[in-house]
Amino acid sequence: MRRIFLSALAGALALALASGWAGSAAAANRVVEVINATAFTMVAFYASVSSTNSWEEDILGDEELEAGDSVDINIDDGSGKCIYDFKGVFDNGVEVVKQGVNVCRIATFTFER
Repeated sequence: MRRIFLSALAGALALALASGWAGSAAAANRVVEVINATAFTMVAFYASVSSTNSWEEDILGDEELEAGDSVDINIDDGSGKCIYDFKGVFDNGVEVVKQGVNVCRIATFTFER
């Protein structure tokens, strides 16, 4: 009887740990401070799950991110994914793309010259 109890306890513990790890990834903070360290105004910012081939909507919308400024952006799209591609579009016509950004592990992302 004691062996059965210990086996059941070990199974329950393993399940709880597995659920906790999966839950922590799903509940990871995906708020990223996007910093514009360029000399130009960012007029659009996009973040899309890396596994897609298209960009989502412009997260800045009607707003702009002036040179030297930053903004906190919640990258969570409800998919539970952590790896995203970022694209910044600047008022000088330059587009900067960074692929494979792990938004579950970073707190800031800087667009530089």
